[in-house]
Amino acid sequence: MAVHSLAAAPETVRVGVFDATIPPVLTIAPGDTVTIQCVSGRPDVMPPPGSGMAIPDALQAVLKAYDDIRMVGHIVTGPVAVAGAAVGDMLEIHIDAIEPGADWGYNIIRPLAGTLPEDFHETTLIHIPVDRANRTCMLPWGTELALAPFFGVMGVAPPPAFGAISSIQPRVHGGNLDNKELTAGSTLFLPVWVEGGLFSVGDGHGVQGDGEVCVSALEMCLTGTFTFKLHKGGGPSRPLLTQPRAETPTHFITMGLNEDLDQAMKQALREMITFICGRTNLSREQAYTFCSLAVDFHVTQTVNGEKGIHGLLKKGLLF
Repeated sequence: MAVHSLAAAPETVRVGVFDATIPPVLTIAPGDTVTIQCVSGRPDVMPPPGSGMAIPDALQAVLKAYDDIRMVGHIVTGPVAVAGAAVGDMLEIHIDAIEPGADWGYNIIRPLAGTLPEDFHETTLIHIPVDRANRTCMLPWGTELALAPFFGVMGVAPPPAFGAISSIQPRVHGGNLDNKELTAGSTLFLPVWVEGGLFSVGDGHGVQGDGEVCVSALEMCLTGTFTFKLHKGGGPSRPLLTQPRAETPTHFITMGLNEDLDQAMKQALREMITFICGRTNLSREQAYTFCSLAVDFHVTQTVNGEKGIHGLLKKGLLF
């Protein structure tokens, strides 16, 4: 199994879009591992000169290359193609490690965005120092938080019929899931919609609460190491997976994504019932009951247009 490295550069990133027609910047074999550098931020959120917060060279190069366009959405690195992946297959993406890529991050409140756009009408930007050695960050009012880094955006290419879609809304291809459970040691499972799968990653978060209510987390540069496994399905008519799922060392996770939070909850619940029934001899009625007794459903995020719910089933209860 080979090990690859993919640096963030103008040639290996794109801004704000997922599209099945975007060609891969790297092709790997199933079982390979890739260390992928990701950068975050637009020119208007960079720390001011004299702040002591250095802007990584890779981020400076990307911002310079994109300075003639309005940067909307996320900077993502990729796509990475997995050889042999076909429509109906499933990619298993194990997150081996996540490392901070800068000594700072930022948080921003923007007008007309977030969970309370009717309450907050002014842009509020703060820069947050990060202690990489101690894996902590210090908020301006003196509160220290432990880092729990993860990538807000992890996704494959969407179905070709979608065309070019924004990186902001998570959908069946994954994308801007903003699921804080997906830290190092966890695994994301994504359906394959185009040849190669075409995985991209970005939107580094140093720490985030469920909900991500003000529209941003601790946004920062991160570098992740991922190992890719390929599971063959039955083609478009018999896919292995149709929605993103995940797994941590302690829990199985299903996800629901919808502009209506009630519908997102129903989707996450239906996915969990299907998951349980597929791995046990329980009836759907028994699985539904079990979800009510033993599965925790959390609000993933309420700020991406397509809101998120994720269900957490503790390992060892059924299997």
